[in-house]
Amino acid sequence: MAQLHLHNTLHNDVQLFTPQDESHVRMYVCGPTVYGPVHIGNARPAAVFDLLYRLLKRHYPKVTYARNITDIDDKIINTAAKNGELPETLAKHWHARYSENMQQLGVLPPDEEPLATAYMPQIINMIERLLQQNVAYAAEGHVLFHVPAFSDYGQLSNRKRDDMIAGARVEVAPYKKDPADFILWKPSKDDVPGWESPWGRGRPGWHIECSAMAESCLGKEIDIHGGGQDLIFPHHENELAQSRCAHNTPHFARFWVHNGHVRMDGEKMSKSLNNVLLLQDILAHYDGETARLALFSTHYRRPLNWTASVLDDAKATLDKWYRVLAAGDVADSNCNSDCEVVEKMLLDDLNTPAAIAELHQLAHNAQHADDAQTAAAWRGQLKSGAQLLGLLNHDVEEWFHGAGKQLPQDAQIEEKINQRLAARAARDFAAADAIRDELAALGILLEDTADGTTWRIK
Repeated sequence: MAQLHLHNTLHNDVQLFTPQDESHVRMYVCGPTVYGPVHIGNARPAAVFDLLYRLLKRHYPKVTYARNITDIDDKIINTAAKNGELPETLAKHWHARYSENMQQLGVLPPDEEPLATAYMPQIINMIERLLQQNVAYAAEGHVLFHVPAFSDYGQLSNRKRDDMIAGARVEVAPYKKDPADFILWKPSKDDVPGWESPWGRGRPGWHIECSAMAESCLGKEIDIHGGGQDLIFPHHENELAQSRCAHNTPHFARFWVHNGHVRMDGEKMSKSLNNVLLLQDILAHYDGETARLALFSTHYRRPLNWTASVLDDAKATLDKWYRVLAAGDVADSNCNSDCEVVEKMLLDDLNTPAAIAELHQLAHNAQHADDAQTAAAWRGQLKSGAQLLGLLNHDVEEWFHGAGKQLPQDAQIEEKINQRLAARAARDFAAADAIRDELAALGILLEDTADGTTWRIK
């Protein structure tokens, strides 16, 4: 079977994935800062690295996947102040909502989900080690990483020094030795969260949180570090620098894997353009499988241009595949062999568009098979192949009756159908049409057949 190849940002090339320990793969992915509802851009890395996690688990005896939650941050503090609530209350609420949305999207829970606030001793310890290594310094209640002390700084983002300073948007404070130096610890005022430390009451910088959590959950050297392309600089560049210095190792992560941005009708998604699409709004109208397939419609490293048709196209594809499954028996399929053609595409740097094309071919084969047994075998391969991507997990009837939707109960729909049949029998066609229109407004389509009236979700 083909081996996994991944694009490694550190070398800007697709490379054969070889973990440091074949018996245990370690992956860390930056999770959300929980101060509000997540948008579709936040959902993309969650889905992409969930797919990678599933793939790794098929090929290695043990995989430990850590995806952190940033639950202390200036955005959390400022939003909570505007709402008149405690920062920890705000963070806890949106963490719960994020977990709910991820479950709807079919994202498996990570093995470890560290919260930054639970790792303060480890964070403080790592800062102390950086001070001992003389790559960090304390100044006016702050502790900063001294960028010129790490000669390899910039190796991940491949940026020139002046570009890095501009890109980091750093405040050139008077206590900084160098404009590129970044915060490891900063003082907290009395009215905001803070922890006691050797440098006074304060809180950590964002970058050191991830380095400390990755070390605590996975060790000093990991196999894969993932996240969105927007994190390459400064977040991941800073993580790499401080982790290598704290660990005194030549590597931090063997592979750095980054997904592309989500664009809205060709434009960057931003609050200033008022085009931020919240995941919870999508899931209010579409099943999580539909959103998941839409996220996989473009290769993960390319920008995903989100248009009005992306979700409808994904829904139409899933409807087609579920109808193929509904057409007859589905043979039991051995995922380890029958789905080799789909998995081969995924092992090629998570090429989901190519994998989806193979699933279309399997559906076509099932529809045009010469006999029932062959058709059942193709259906089995379609189902197991799709499940490699976390798709086709619903019962067929459940899917067409609106999986995951807030709809009238089945009994209520059946009652409306009976009322319509009674109206037609009484030749009150206006009343029958009104019932059809009422259900259609709810997204429920009626289909009159020789065997009676059936319904499905539009």
